[in-house]
Amino acid sequence: MSRLHLQAERHAVEKLGWLRAAVLGANDGTLSTGSLIVGVASSHATRDSIFIAGLSALVAGALSMAAGEYVSVSSQADSERADIDREKHELMTDWDGEVAELAGIYRERGLDADLAQKVALVLMKHDALGAHARDELGLSEMTAARPLQAAFASATAFSSGALLPVLAAVLTPAAWVSWSVSVISVIALAILGVVGAVAGGAPLLRPALRVTFWGVIAMLVTSGIGHLFGV
Repeated sequence: MSRLHLQAERHAVEKLGWLRAAVLGANDGTLSTGSLIVGVASSHATRDSIFIAGLSALVAGALSMAAGEYVSVSSQADSERADIDREKHELMTDWDGEVAELAGIYRERGLDADLAQKVALVLMKHDALGAHARDELGLSEMTAARPLQAAFASATAFSSGALLPVLAAVLTPAAWVSWSVSVISVIALAILGVVGAVAGGAPLLRPALRVTFWGVIAMLVTSGIGHLFGV
C-alpha cells in the first residue's frame, strides 16, 4: 500500500464551520465599525473623536462577540454534558435496550438486521458511550463545544474586520475620512462576501453584491445621521 493511502484523508468540509464563522465575524466588524466611523466623521467631529469612536467600537464589538459566543457555546456544552450523563445512566440501567437502540440506527442507515446487531455489539464493547454519543447524539471530538476557543475566535475575527476602517480613518486626511472609510469598508465587505461564497460552495457574485449592498445602505444611513446631528 502506498504512503498516500496510509495517511488520513483531509476534507474541505472540516474547515467550513470555522471559516464561515470567521468570515461572518470579520464582516460584522467591518460593517459595524466602518458605519460608526462614517457617522461620526460626517458629524464634523475632530480626528481624535473619530479615532476614539472607531477604537471603542472595535474593542466593545470584539468583547461583545466574545461574551455572546462564550455564553452561547457554554449553553451548548452544558446540554451536551447533560445528554452524555443521561446516556451513561441508560447504559448502566438498560444495556440491552441501548444495544437495540444503536442497532436500530444502523438499520435505518441501510444495514440488515443481523449485521446491524453485530456492529452495535462490537462498537459498544469497544466504547459504548462513544458509540452512542457519535451515532445517537451526533457528538464527536470535532464538533464538541469549546466556549473559550469560540470566544477567542469570534473576538479575533471581529477585530480583524474592524481594524481596516479604523486604520483608514487614522491614515486619511480628516476631510476625506468618510469617503476613505466607506470605500475601504465596501471593498473589504465584497472580498469577505466572495470568501464566504467560496467556503459555502455558492456562486461568487450574488453573495458579494448582497453584502456590499447592505454595507452601502448602512453607511449611507449613518452618514445621514451624522450630517443631521453634526456639530
